[in-house]
Amino acid sequence: MSNMVEQQSVDEKYMRRCLQLAVCGRDGARPNPMVGAVIVADGRIIGEGYHIRCGEAHAEVNAFASVQPDDDHLLSSATLYVSLEPCSHHGKTPPCADLIVRKKVRRVVVGCIDSYAEVQGRGVQKLREAGIDVTVGVLERECRWLNRRFFTFHREHRPYIILKWAQTADGFLDCCGEPIAISTPFTQMLVHQLRATCDAILVGRVTDEREHPRLDVRHWNGRSPVRFVLSHQHPIEEILSTCHERKLQSLLVEGGRATLQSFLDAGLWDEVRVETGTMAAGKGTVAPLLPAEAELVTEKTYDGNTVRTYSSSRLSQR
Repeated sequence: MSNMVEQQSVDEKYMRRCLQLAVCGRDGARPNPMVGAVIVADGRIIGEGYHIRCGEAHAEVNAFASVQPDDDHLLSSATLYVSLEPCSHHGKTPPCADLIVRKKVRRVVVGCIDSYAEVQGRGVQKLREAGIDVTVGVLERECRWLNRRFFTFHREHRPYIILKWAQTADGFLDCCGEPIAISTPFTQMLVHQLRATCDAILVGRVTDEREHPRLDVRHWNGRSPVRFVLSHQHPIEEILSTCHERKLQSLLVEGGRATLQSFLDAGLWDEVRVETGTMAAGKGTVAPLLPAEAELVTEKTYDGNTVRTYSSSRLSQR
């Protein structure tokens, strides 16, 4: 029993390293998932890599390529850790499962199964049929959370939807119907950082006409998201369908009360980011109420403002 606990601890340690590596591909890997891989032999890492750019080598390929010639003989006794199930199909690159079999590693530890239709356990099956010892589900929750946008897009056939708003200390979006500055320069920068990770962004027609928001990433580095404006001519269903057709995997909704509420009422949300400022408005447009299934993920304070991120409890059940 103690050996099993010790092995689990070792597996989790190297899987955390896989997750650290995977995040390095956040910008370049899109629309592919972020994946990290680590090769361990004799208690030390002899190779590691991550999926750097879509259409190029996967994490496993880069990990094997990083192994020094003097360590090649260790592969037959090595364990390969990878945060996402190795692919088994021919896409823009050859199947990683075939490469792993050819390298004859002793054991493979997988963070989570890839629910993408062309994988779905086939990679693990191929490895086991080749006689490789495979362990699945190490830090599975963390591995699935890392690529929640990718999984949601392919499972729900729509983008992963993030609702975002800033509210006063007493729960208003504005003061007597007039816009007020709630975010600080630093938290505004964080919003632009969030935008840079999203493929698309949306506001309502009224917000677009009154405020003319730029919806870009001028206070951060990265790509500005594709812009959408919700209106009677362009309803939610049409916009979500367009996102899916264009392979836009994530949508950030920054609209006013009516726009945000329309997504909440339809149950079309996966994550909510709420910034609460220090000033009180007294009256104005009341901020939306969080759904009952919203679960607090993070809570941080910057310049006195509190930023809370919630996820849908549905995510943990998928």
